[in-house]
Amino acid sequence: MTKLTTKPDSMQPATEMAVDLFDNWFDPIETEVRARARQFIEELIRGELDTALARPRYERSKMAGNEAGACVTGHRHGSRTRSLTGTFGPIEIAVPRARLTTSEGKTTEWKSQALRAYQRRTLAADALIASTYLAGTNTRRVRRALAALFG
Repeated sequence: MTKLTTKPDSMQPATEMAVDLFDNWFDPIETEVRARARQFIEELIRGELDTALARPRYERSKMAGNEAGACVTGHRHGSRTRSLTGTFGPIEIAVPRARLTTSEGKTTEWKSQALRAYQRRTLAADALIASTYLAGTNTRRVRRALAALFG
């Protein structure tokens, strides 16, 4: 009679192999999802600024002559880098900056409605952290449980 047995592929115990499972782990799908999320968020904020200025980037207003000066509501001036953590992980995004002209002739800094000032996490990430904490997990375990997601 033959004896059927299974042996592990290596001489290391399974517990020692599991420790290094996620070290130096690279997933091209996750990397591409993060890049697309960054592009999508930046395009969303740029579109919001285009609407506020009533013209796309690198274009002038549609009116000609002196009427064009009255239609201009502000101007762009660069961008700043912000870090944002969501369910897609941490990413760096470029948020455009602009000065808007008020009806009194003064200027104010443009503020995005989609990305609030000092916002570092998306609402879904905040809800995930809160639900883990409210489920009875202490803060140390929350940090360990969500470390894979947030890096």
